[in-house]
Amino acid sequence: MIHIDPARQSIRYLLVSCTLLLCCIPFAASNADEAAYRTLPLTQPTPGGVVILNLGKPDSAKPKAQFNDIPVAVLETNAGWHAVVGIPLSTKPGQHQLDIVHDDGSTEAKTFQIETKSYPEQHLTIKNKRKVNPNEEDMLRIRQDRTDIANAKRYRHPVVLSTRLDLPVEGIRSSSFGSRRILNGQPRRPHGGMDIAAATGTPIFAPADAYVIETGDYFFSGKCLFLGHGEGLQTFYAHLSKIHVEPGEQVKRGQLVAEVGATGRVTGAHLHWSVGLNRTWVDPELFLVDAK
Repeated sequence: MIHIDPARQSIRYLLVSCTLLLCCIPFAASNADEAAYRTLPLTQPTPGGVVILNLGKPDSAKPKAQFNDIPVAVLETNAGWHAVVGIPLSTKPGQHQLDIVHDDGSTEAKTFQIETKSYPEQHLTIKNKRKVNPNEEDMLRIRQDRTDIANAKRYRHPVVLSTRLDLPVEGIRSSSFGSRRILNGQPRRPHGGMDIAAATGTPIFAPADAYVIETGDYFFSGKCLFLGHGEGLQTFYAHLSKIHVEPGEQVKRGQLVAEVGATGRVTGAHLHWSVGLNRTWVDPELFLVDAK
């Protein structure tokens, strides 16, 4: 288990900030409005989806925005400034609000609707029963893991390296994001990522330019890796057999970063791949380069 004290965490994040030299990806297209939504992720106003709201013209200063008191990504395209809001799976359908602060100090609230979405139910059998019903010693580790993961999810950098992602590994997508997991007959949290089945040792490549936020070895997730793509957009890789990068490193799209494994709570070798926005997991399909 990896325990990260606050001093070590601060040093790692300072290293990431100091070594980040990559520049923002330009947005260019003939039709500004269409370019914005081709470059940005797809919109899906549902729990686990993404909402994109126009915040101002491109010649205006960058505004700030929050959803549920958490900063959200604000990205510039030829069409202007856009808030790219990750919607937690726990969000209830109905009207919600984005709070905006403009450069002159004025505030604004934009409302948007979240629609109902039904996710499938998935029943799995886990042979290691402690991975379903941990003992007290396991729970001590799990609580520390949750703290480390929450700290990594909080990290954000204003430099936007990418907004569209390649699939990081070749394999079979063995379960969908948002599925309601039933483990050994016991309900658990909805699945916060995309599972891609592949043999142990299959190479995993960075889906876009990024910087390495953190690595860890956790009770449920096994060996794992966090990559940051700017403005709170993150990708997370779990159940790895090997990790080839270190916190603070810069990586390029297509660079080898890890290998598929079967560490943590698994039924077999695969990559669990999550995409995060404003500290919540959202549907990775919405960010794929070929998504339409």
